[in-house]
Amino acid sequence: MYNFGFNTFFRFLFSFVIIFLIHTCLIQSKAYSEIIRSHGISTFGELKYDTNFPYLDYVNPNAPKGGEISIWGFGSFDSMHPYSTKGRAGRLSSIFFETLLEGTADEPDSSYGLIASSMEYPKDRSEVIFNLRPEATFSDGNPLTAEDVIFSYEILRDKGLPSFRAVIEKEVESAEALSTHRVKFVFKDNIPTRDLPQMVGGLPIFSKKYYLESGADFEASSLTPAIGSGPYVLESIDVGQQIIYRRNPDYWGYHLPINKGRHNFDKIRIEYFADYNSAFEGFKSGSYTFRNEASSKIWATAYDFPSVEKGWVKKDMPPDGTLASGQSFIFNLRKEQFGDIRVREAIGLMFNFEWSNKTLFYGIYERIHSFWENSYLKATGLPSDGELVFLNPKKKKLPEAVFSQEAKLAPQSSERQLDRKNLQLASKLLDEAGWKVGDDGIRRNDSGQKLKLEILNDSQAFDRVINPFIENLQQLGIDAIHTRVDNAQMTERERNFDFDMLVGNFRTSLTSGSSLKQYFGSESANYSIFNLSGYSSEGADELIEDILAATDRETLNDATRALDRLLRAEIFWIPQWFKKNHTIAYYDMYRYPEKLPPYDLGTLDFWWFDEAAYNNLKAKGAF
Repeated sequence: MYNFGFNTFFRFLFSFVIIFLIHTCLIQSKAYSEIIRSHGISTFGELKYDTNFPYLDYVNPNAPKGGEISIWGFGSFDSMHPYSTKGRAGRLSSIFFETLLEGTADEPDSSYGLIASSMEYPKDRSEVIFNLRPEATFSDGNPLTAEDVIFSYEILRDKGLPSFRAVIEKEVESAEALSTHRVKFVFKDNIPTRDLPQMVGGLPIFSKKYYLESGADFEASSLTPAIGSGPYVLESIDVGQQIIYRRNPDYWGYHLPINKGRHNFDKIRIEYFADYNSAFEGFKSGSYTFRNEASSKIWATAYDFPSVEKGWVKKDMPPDGTLASGQSFIFNLRKEQFGDIRVREAIGLMFNFEWSNKTLFYGIYERIHSFWENSYLKATGLPSDGELVFLNPKKKKLPEAVFSQEAKLAPQSSERQLDRKNLQLASKLLDEAGWKVGDDGIRRNDSGQKLKLEILNDSQAFDRVINPFIENLQQLGIDAIHTRVDNAQMTERERNFDFDMLVGNFRTSLTSGSSLKQYFGSESANYSIFNLSGYSSEGADELIEDILAATDRETLNDATRALDRLLRAEIFWIPQWFKKNHTIAYYDMYRYPEKLPPYDLGTLDFWWFDEAAYNNLKAKGAF
């Protein structure tokens, strides 16, 4: 009996183990079969370019290599390290570093393998494996491996900009090198993972060997750039004066389809100028050769110098399909006087865009109203049913105006500098907020404190915009001043949030991701240089999570419009202006594809140098 029972038990146990193993294998086989293997990734829908695409649609694959393009930089620089909070980094100083994935200029939400040849991820995107190209090397000839990817991730997590650290620490559970050319990221539970493969795929990659052997401090300012793998290396710098980047003839990635027709200039030179006007004079004299004109006055009145009249310099206005930059006067909500929304609204009424556009800008601008201006994501009218799906559950956390009023538009003024109607409305708002006008014409609260406002500015070009605004504010009874600082002081005061108001940008995207937390998230309000306003709202935080969790384009669009509606209702900005066309001027020796992509002008990316045109200009005395 004993032997029979013993044998029966083990036969049962053996059968159970076999069944368990088969079941486990089936589960693993099913999971394995659901792993997506691809040359790229799209947030929603299909990728535009298939595995065997020869080159991007908007480039000239036969564009010649050679020549130089030169642009200008503002002020000065004292560092070539763009990922440190210390120092002011030189323009384009991130040019040395590549990423595992790279986006395109004709798709809003797709990325393709650059250093990574392919990627593997489950449908829920809870993790991702990148397969690195074995041929990838750094500019010093050393191979780029999974160890470099992990090192870069860890140093950004531990010593990078606060905005990098915040996102990485909260969203990435682990990162490991599976082999020399294979790296795996696992994301944390209970967070939206839709954008996370692209987020980690977009981190810059540094050389571990360089940092270990040089002893360079990642957190320190440095004029010696770290080693990267990109197509350009540093040729020379003259601190505060000039930077020259040189195309690396040994760059490992020229053969890649995603790079065909790109990185065409042999040299990119940056000339620094103290202010905007001196930079324009430098362009007129030929100190640099390409200018993206931001001054409407200069564009309308000053392009009559000899090089233009002789046809050497070309004015051009190709269409611009990109989102408006969110350029605006930004309130520092950390300042007590701006705690009342009526105060902020009153101040906003004193900026007269219509007068400025006619008198100062020659009518070439349009007003920004939305954080997603110039796109289909702009909220309009009353909330749609799709928006209410996200707004209604948060009703107690949102201003009533979000539901009862049409999406907030920037104030409209007459074409006189001081709009009397808006002045009366602003006066009423400040009276209601407890800021009364005294005998000296200055507004004070019940404690006798003056209502003060300092607009901080480091750009001479903005003087003519800010000074009339200051005059209007003074007419309202506000003790308003315009303070000019140099760019080093501006950087320092921005980082310390030592300002009342300044000009900045709220840069959004057509497929918003974690960057929304940096610009508008509560946790970023006290540390992120992107959240200059210090904006913090539980309702906005939840809407951002809704956006990050969206699994289809329609849902994303509705959630984004809902957030846009809320942000505009909170009035922590005074939106400025944008153009639907680029305003550029350049010496007529540069060429670009006939059909530009909608989301990038691409001057330093896929334009090219026409040597015959250069020789012709040179023969005529242009240089």
